[in-house]
Amino acid sequence: MFTTTVCAALSAAGLAISLLTAYRRRFRRATKIAALSLVPVGLAMAGLIELGGKVGKATGDWATDLVLKPSVWGGFGVLAVAVVLWVGQRLVGERAKRKAGGGAPAAPAAAPSASQPALGAGRGGKPRGSAPAASGRRGSGSGDEDFSDIEAILKKHGI
Repeated sequence: MFTTTVCAALSAAGLAISLLTAYRRRFRRATKIAALSLVPVGLAMAGLIELGGKVGKATGDWATDLVLKPSVWGGFGVLAVAVVLWVGQRLVGERAKRKAGGGAPAAPAAAPSASQPALGAGRGGKPRGSAPAASGRRGSGSGDEDFSDIEAILKKHGI
């Protein structure tokens, strides 16, 4: 009840200042002052001032408990252990992927839409990420056989 009275008094004072400003023919500034002076009474009527007080009290109680209660510190310790376990399992998983892949990085060597010979260039002729059946399709899967198709097309066109 007291809070609402204080907010109404602040709004009334702001509206009085707004009227004095308008009397001096500064209408834009008077409009701004009137708009800002209506905010306290609007917050009080909507109940947001009481809500802010409750949030402030709850935050203060939590901060007091943080300093004075060991169980709160234990809770932060449990959260820290959870974060360490989460990050640790991600790192171990990445290391296991690298070890299974022969030490190659997890990122692809080329764009997924690239042609098959482009994927194999610079890696000993073996296309990265291709299935064994795909490489068996052309014989041993060496880079020379991959280029034989290109050579045949160039010879066909007389290049």
